[in-house]
Amino acid sequence: MNTADAKRILETALLCSAQPLPLRDLRALFNDELGADTLKTLLAEMQEDWTQRGLELVSVASGWRFQSRPEMRDHLERLHPEKPPRYTRAALETLAIIAYRQPVTRGDMEDIRGVTINSLILKQLEDRNWIEVIGHRETVGRPALYATTRQFLDDLGLASLDQLPMIEAPRPPGLPDGGEQPSLPIDEPEAAAPAQADEAAEQGGTAEEAAAPDAPPAPDADPAIAPDEPQAPAAPDLPPEASPPENQP
Repeated sequence: MNTADAKRILETALLCSAQPLPLRDLRALFNDELGADTLKTLLAEMQEDWTQRGLELVSVASGWRFQSRPEMRDHLERLHPEKPPRYTRAALETLAIIAYRQPVTRGDMEDIRGVTINSLILKQLEDRNWIEVIGHRETVGRPALYATTRQFLDDLGLASLDQLPMIEAPRPPGLPDGGEQPSLPIDEPEAAAPAQADEAAEQGGTAEEAAAPDAPPAPDADPAIAPDEPQAPAAPDLPPEASPPENQP
């Protein structure tokens, strides 16, 4: 079987299938005569062949499928004017927690959201086949563990959970847009300090004296005029000593 015939068979099977086809089913088309690597090569060539068409061949969690390109969506919606069901913010937040933190319990979701989760929200997501119970946590009460399904990835056009968009961490307040803390100015020693030390050494002084600013000259003082000095207080006047009495006859 040549390559053209193999591609024709693959295209027919994928276009006629309502669900994505895994490699296991695609190999059954050829009675396992073609290996997995050969099929992947043919599928990659088919993706290139359909680049200029309204359909694209993609690989999702459940397998390979043809789907309309995003730019065709506005035209196709005119055939089905009914709007898809809208989900509340609580339902979308719960779904996001399960998708990024799985497996999680209902208590884990309530701790993250900070509110009690209505049981109808989980039932709505289960009915949509976006989440399922995959086990129970070995703790008091054995709460159910929730995780997303392959149908969830297929509806988003993803092959694995690794293709989910990254969640940006909140930026701490007060930081610039770049997310880095502003650097503080650091006082560096002046480059002139070594030169001042050398100059002081030549003049026989110290580095501190060389670095000190020139003091203004003291005013000229007359050496004949001594500065006022504090004087000791004068002694009080004492009465004259009494003379001894004269000898009287």
